[in-house]
Amino acid sequence: MTTIANRPKVALLVVDVQQGVVEQAHGRDAVVANIGSLVDRARRERVAVVWVQHSNEHLTRGSADWRIVPELSRGDAEPLVEKTYGDSFEATNLETVLARLGVGRLLVVGAETDACIRSTLHGALVRGYDATLVSDAHTTGDRTAWGAPPPDQVIAHTNLYWSHQTAPGRTAGTVATRDVNFGATS
Repeated sequence: MTTIANRPKVALLVVDVQQGVVEQAHGRDAVVANIGSLVDRARRERVAVVWVQHSNEHLTRGSADWRIVPELSRGDAEPLVEKTYGDSFEATNLETVLARLGVGRLLVVGAETDACIRSTLHGALVRGYDATLVSDAHTTGDRTAWGAPPPDQVIAHTNLYWSHQTAPGRTAGTVATRDVNFGATS
C-alpha cells in the first residue's frame, strides 16, 4: 500500500545491469537470465520497465563497460534514468518518470546488491513507494579483499533483512522470479 496518492501501477526497475558492473558478479548468467525473463513478462503484461544506468570515473558514460549487458535490451519507449549516486532517486529524474507512469510500487532487480540495490530500495521506501526485491535477480561482486563477506552471503543477508523491512503504509519484501506477480502487492 504505497503512501503516494493516485499511483496504483507497478514498474520493474532494472538497476545497473551494465557490462562493467556485472562482468565478474556472483551468479552473473543466472541473474541476468532471471532479469531477462522478468523484462519479457513485464512487456507482455504491459507493466512499465524502467532502466537505470550508473556512471562515474570508472564507468564512463558511453564506454563499453557503461553499456547494458548484451543479453538485455531496453525498448525504445522504456525510460532510461542515468545516475551518479547509489540511490537511483538521488539527483535523477526517476521520481518524475515514475509519477508520469502512475507508479507507486517497484519490483527491483540488478546490481550491486550491497550498494545501488540497497540504496535504491531504501530510497524508494522512504519516498513512499512499496519496494519489493526480486531475491534471485540481483547480484554483487566479490569484496572479500576489503573485509566484506563473500557475495553469496551479501545477497542472502540482503534478502533476509529486506524480507522483514516495514514502514507505515508501505510494503517491502522479497519474491523469487518465478513467484513475481505484477498485479499483486508483496
